[in-house]
Amino acid sequence: MKLDRLDLRILSALQADGRISNLKLAEAIGLSPTAVLARVQRLTREGYILGYEARLNPIKLGVGMLVFVEVLLDRTTPNVFDAFNAAVQIRPEIMECHMVAGGFDYLLKTRSADMNDYRNFAGTVLWQLPGVRETRTYAVMEEVKNSARLALPQG
Repeated sequence: MKLDRLDLRILSALQADGRISNLKLAEAIGLSPTAVLARVQRLTREGYILGYEARLNPIKLGVGMLVFVEVLLDRTTPNVFDAFNAAVQIRPEIMECHMVAGGFDYLLKTRSADMNDYRNFAGTVLWQLPGVRETRTYAVMEEVKNSARLALPQG
């Protein structure tokens, strides 16, 4: 389904404020609340809207250290990929896991309290994940930009 300019405006408004009320969203878009609600429901049903979540402050919650990790597997077979994929799903320290093309197999985004906490995680969890042969760690010194917002086409 092709998105029209009103759909794009709704998506943009929801990206900016996922807690916006239906009434405020309707006012911002210039439609009735009933029409906006129907569009939001359709956009959700069709998979354009995946869900809503709060952005939490990692520093205040004691996990201020951000670390990216390149992971190289010992074998690149479907069963090794499946075992690795299943194992990372249950680790809350691993915020994101991406299979990539290039010189390594996966890129992980992790959060820890500090370097000591990360070293503990690496030794007890990361290096024990199925199929891991080698890792490269990149501790983030400063988060320059952190956004989950997508660039939407102009409607």
